[in-house]
Amino acid sequence: MGNLLCCVQVDQSTVAIKEKFGRFNDVLEPGCHCLPWFLGSQIAGHLTLRLQQLDVRCETKTKDNVFVNVVASVQYRALADKASDAFYKLSNTRTQIQAYVFDVIRASVPKLNLDDAFEQKNEIARAVEEELEKAMSAYGFEIVQTLIIDIEPDENVKRAMNEINAAARLRLAAKEKAEAEKIVQIKRAEGEAEAKYLAGLGIARQRQAIVDGLRDSVLGFSGNVPGTTAKDVLDMVLITQYFDTMKEIGADSKTSAVFVPHGPGAVKDIATQIRDGLLQAQTSSHH
Repeated sequence: MGNLLCCVQVDQSTVAIKEKFGRFNDVLEPGCHCLPWFLGSQIAGHLTLRLQQLDVRCETKTKDNVFVNVVASVQYRALADKASDAFYKLSNTRTQIQAYVFDVIRASVPKLNLDDAFEQKNEIARAVEEELEKAMSAYGFEIVQTLIIDIEPDENVKRAMNEINAAARLRLAAKEKAEAEKIVQIKRAEGEAEAKYLAGLGIARQRQAIVDGLRDSVLGFSGNVPGTTAKDVLDMVLITQYFDTMKEIGADSKTSAVFVPHGPGAVKDIATQIRDGLLQAQTSSHH
């Protein structure tokens, strides 16, 4: 800008307010203008048309009595066709906007709980923008956008909220861990039951095979060697099996097997039990 030889320069995105003898005369657009100051003309001031931003911090409380600081960001600009209103009607634009923001926020937030205030930030911003638009349009200003950029509870409240959230997550984690352990235990029990069942089948089949083998051996030996009885053959087989077992136990230095009773005379009792079992099986097959 300059004022030389009755000429004045108005910068881009700015308008100048021209007065004549102290009364509004004209709005000067960007460029160079002739200003006959000796005829009473003068520049009362300049008005920027650029977009401006005002951040307003307002302290209020929510419906559940939590004090918060709400930070609103208002973007506004003066209208070129209402430059005289914007220049003359308001003495302090930013203070006026701040007052309207305070009024709307302190009327809106106390109706909401803290969680709802966070969720309804857009609704609060829209209410502020609508109120500002109605008020400031009469003064030559346009409200471009209003944003609620932050809601800050007291530090103690934030700490309590974090602790509540952490406790809830810990409870959920403990529940999930317990469910996982329950599933593992169930699967382990099912596996053990299946293993015992299969082991039982194996033992039963093994015993059946042993009984069948002993029976065939006794019958075959009795038929091929005249004068021997089934009792003699069975006793001999059991004695042989007994010494084979003792040999295997003695061959392994780390064995944990214990053979009770350990005397050879015990074979007689075992032989009697097996022979009685074979005789009962043969009797049953004949019937």
